[in-house]
Amino acid sequence: MYQGLIHRYRQYLPVSDKTPIVSLSEGNTPLIFSPKLSEKTGLKVYLKYEGLNPTGSFKDRGMTMAISKAAEKGAKIVMCASTGNTSASAAAYAARCGMKCCVLIPNGNIAMGKLAQAMIHHAQVIAIEGNFDNALDLVKDVTAKYPIELVNSINPFRIEGQKTAAFEVVEDLGDAPFFHAIPVGNAGNITAYWKGYNEFFALKKAKRLPKMLGFQAAGSAPIVLDHVVEDPHTVATAIKIGNPASWKSAVAARDDSNGVIDMVTDEEIMMAYELLASGDGVFCEPASAASVAGILKLAEQKYFKPFLGETVVCTLTGHGLKDPTNAMKCVKEPCVVKADIKIILKEIGL
Repeated sequence: MYQGLIHRYRQYLPVSDKTPIVSLSEGNTPLIFSPKLSEKTGLKVYLKYEGLNPTGSFKDRGMTMAISKAAEKGAKIVMCASTGNTSASAAAYAARCGMKCCVLIPNGNIAMGKLAQAMIHHAQVIAIEGNFDNALDLVKDVTAKYPIELVNSINPFRIEGQKTAAFEVVEDLGDAPFFHAIPVGNAGNITAYWKGYNEFFALKKAKRLPKMLGFQAAGSAPIVLDHVVEDPHTVATAIKIGNPASWKSAVAARDDSNGVIDMVTDEEIMMAYELLASGDGVFCEPASAASVAGILKLAEQKYFKPFLGETVVCTLTGHGLKDPTNAMKCVKEPCVVKADIKIILKEIGL
């Protein structure tokens, strides 16, 4: 029986017999081949669908480690700043082991599906007048002065858990992909994947290292613009971050892998979001689609021309039900007709 990623990858993680494992059987997410995207890009495109983790996002990979290590220290309270997914994950794992979870969110800038998750797990949610970066500064200040464990991605155990996604990709493909595309918000995930690939490469479990392709939203692209964005804005709220905590390590992952960090517009993100749902049957949240929007943009720019036929993995960070409001904006209202078979057949076009 699958027992979660710490059990599966214990030998590669900083845990011991003294670590109480707090798990919801996270990880082991599918790698889905996309014929349509492969045809559009000239690459072999795979989707690492992290929306099938227990709370619906990749955050569970890091949170199982962060909460387990917090429990090992005897922590009673954990705290995070969040645009949504971190709060949902922290709340669930804290509930799992009887800890209190406190969450700071930017008021009015969190998708309803994510807020509902944090609250149903009985997290104490405090909305501040400010953005994510303001919230994270407050969390860092509080946790530095009081016996409360910080569980944002600047917690190194979060990165340790998240790197296991790279392990799974290598095991599923038999090697690292040629490219790995990923949305970039706080930049912990691109950092973690690069760490995971390097570790498996060093152990000769992978024969190569991928080129890392990171994509920020155009209205929230501090790494691309090379300056802090004071007022970030994007429909992709999960990556609406103007001053990434893992900025330097994301740039290192880009440079060390000879990769790219670029930006995509909200229009490009939403086009990819709808394409994934209608063409591949994969429903992800808007921020997740930034990775796919990015490879479509690079394909249009002929970036992949020397690499046709190579493999690219696109991480889809969260499930589409995290943000039902944006989904409903993209679809037509159901037609209402009488309960008559002739009318229904006419609507179908038969």
